[in-house]
Amino acid sequence: MNTSTARATYHHGDLRVALLAAARALLDEGGVSAVSLREAARRAGVSPAACYRHFADKDALLTALAVQGFEEFAQALGKAFKGAQQPFAEMGVAYVEFAVQRPGMFRLMFGPAVADRTRSPALLEAIAGSTRLFESGLKTSTQAAPDDPVAGLRAWATVHGLATLAIDGMLPKYDPVMLARALAKLPLQAP
Repeated sequence: MNTSTARATYHHGDLRVALLAAARALLDEGGVSAVSLREAARRAGVSPAACYRHFADKDALLTALAVQGFEEFAQALGKAFKGAQQPFAEMGVAYVEFAVQRPGMFRLMFGPAVADRTRSPALLEAIAGSTRLFESGLKTSTQAAPDDPVAGLRAWATVHGLATLAIDGMLPKYDPVMLARALAKLPLQAP
């Protein structure tokens, strides 16, 4: 093997980013069970041992992906919140849209694949960011009584349940986004 081939194979500009991109592609293609350090390394063009400089194990890789997911989720919720006449209702629609567009990521974020979320301050902060947005949206809701202690939980259970039913194929005759709009009592077409 000549030197230029060895460098092309083992030198990487930003290996962490490349591994996350490869793992993300695996997640999108086959869900959480399709993600492995070995396959992410192969797709990034490095040896499996190179992964361990950035991720101690598969759980660390999945945790980093979940951080990305919650950051993207917060962006989607924030976008729905801004300028909406009914921000909380629009956030519920954005929640369902996110799940339908990124089912593998959604399952990773909310499922059991990340064994202990408390081990990652970055993940806890990403989760808290989306939670803060959700709570800000709840304060704008005209449908939730201010003294109702479970209004947020009820709304979350509703949109999460709808999102999960949709990505699990349990609503084949329905457009999940239109269902979310109907449940939120929004016009069926976005403005």
